[in-house]
Amino acid sequence: MSVTASQVNELRKKTGAGMMDCKKALTETNGDMEEAIDLLRKKGQKVAAKRGDRDASEGLVIAKVDDNGTKGVLVCLNCETDFVAKNKDFGDFANKLAEIAITGGASSIDELKTQSYDGNGLSVADKITEQTGVIGEKIDISACQVIEAANVVAYNHPGNQIATIVGFSKDASEAGRQVAMQVAAMAPISVDENSVPKEIIDKELEIGKELAIQEGKPAELAEKIAHGRLNKFYKESTLLNQAFVRDNKKSVKQFLQETDGDLTVTDFKRVSLSI
Repeated sequence: MSVTASQVNELRKKTGAGMMDCKKALTETNGDMEEAIDLLRKKGQKVAAKRGDRDASEGLVIAKVDDNGTKGVLVCLNCETDFVAKNKDFGDFANKLAEIAITGGASSIDELKTQSYDGNGLSVADKITEQTGVIGEKIDISACQVIEAANVVAYNHPGNQIATIVGFSKDASEAGRQVAMQVAAMAPISVDENSVPKEIIDKELEIGKELAIQEGKPAELAEKIAHGRLNKFYKESTLLNQAFVRDNKKSVKQFLQETDGDLTVTDFKRVSLSI
């Protein structure tokens, strides 16, 4: 049977596949739209199986906040090449996944993949497989992180290679955006010294003590030196203790207190494709 241009266009809108692929699928299924969609998905499964061991290190990181400003998500969608990552359709897909994570309540990669993509039985995982066939590259989600707080601020660095979400104790306004940019630029490991994992503290103390001993310091003095180096580590690696990038004469904590004495950071997430 002959396939009409309107049928091809409808299938293309539903799947994102190329015009020729849509026409071929409709021809093979005698114009049956649902069978044509299934055929394109099977093609995606074959491509996904062939490219499963490929390195998908390119992509986009998307940060979004819900309408109430109390929940934020970070989603990273990966592909194989920078060319695909810069494609508008890929960007739209990444943004759609972030929206689904917000509205569907997903807080992990597995949860996001089980969410409905279109409300018609197609899951996010199914859509990823479908798009793998459409694009011809390995596509996968490598991050889905969530924060809930009195106020959450999102920051997407130009190019969408780095994005952050930061939770605050109250409405942070413009100060919140400045801190979210700080997280993107300085990559802190935790909010403050009290939230640094014990294993990291122990490792830093061990390294500091060993360095002091190598410098010829006695063991009893090496212990004190190690704690001094740990304090320096806190100033460099914990958000509230870091020097504020816009005014390094004050810490991020001081910047927030000058903005509002009750304003502080409760949590943050940062995802980067390169760092």
